[in-house]
Amino acid sequence: MKRALFPGSFDPLTLGHYDIIKRGVTLFDEVIVAIGVNAAKKYMFSLDERKAFIEKTFADDPKVKVVTYKGLTVDFCQSIGVEFILRGLRNPADFEFEKAIAHTNRDLAPIETVFLLTSADTSYIASNIVRDVIRNNGDYTKLVPKSVRVK
Repeated sequence: MKRALFPGSFDPLTLGHYDIIKRGVTLFDEVIVAIGVNAAKKYMFSLDERKAFIEKTFADDPKVKVVTYKGLTVDFCQSIGVEFILRGLRNPADFEFEKAIAHTNRDLAPIETVFLLTSADTSYIASNIVRDVIRNNGDYTKLVPKSVRVK
């Protein structure tokens, strides 16, 4: 069974993330959406909210699992027997950043990183942009799945 880990903070889940996950399940038997926990980072949404957004969005897709983890992504992959990391690329800057991480991960463990280019209609969406729209009372609903709503 080919399983891929799609790591991130998902603060919040965006339509860009959604696109990568939906396309990822066509390539892998299972996509594990892994929410990384970083105590030094300030999040807009709690860990429970972020997890619930993703679980609700993919409730009808048994190929998508949602977990949380701490520490190095490759260590977590090894602990659950996952050999692939799935990442989305929006632009050349993403590629350069993700390439360095992928090379480092392969140095640390026998984990392959698989890159998918984001769809043209979601390539401009980033969680930090969504958070700015929310903070400024803009219509963020165009940028996120229906499960992601501010209370």
